[in-house]
Amino acid sequence: MKVLQATIDDAEILLDLQRAAYKSEAELHNDFKIPPLTQSLDELKDSFSQKTILKIMDGDTILASGQAYLESGTCHIGRMAVWPELQGKGIGSKLLSALESAFPEASRVELFTGEHSASNLAMYKHRGYIQFKTAQLGNTKVIFLERQL
Repeated sequence: MKVLQATIDDAEILLDLQRAAYKSEAELHNDFKIPPLTQSLDELKDSFSQKTILKIMDGDTILASGQAYLESGTCHIGRMAVWPELQGKGIGSKLLSALESAFPEASRVELFTGEHSASNLAMYKHRGYIQFKTAQLGNTKVIFLERQL
């Protein structure tokens, strides 16, 4: 498995991956209007100019992807997605490590997940993230977590 910078040519498969991975999140929170499911291909393509988008490859196959951007010394991580049949095999953890390292100048990392996403919350807490706030995004209550670097 290799972590690589995604390109705009990957956008279509990344959108398929994102939608497949976030379907369970939508089901957990009974909210099928979450942005990872409603984002258009053009919106995703626009993200490439604003964010660092990474992918994990096994040969020619994309296994996972995620996005990050730097703002005021904080690396903001989002849209982490692993194909559902590959979840729980350490791929998400590898992706998280790569995204955390995307901006060496960052002193802090921030991300969020839905309040009912027990496996996500367990992974983040295991890696030293702590909750610092909650918010309502659409019909989903999300938990914001941070980790100092």
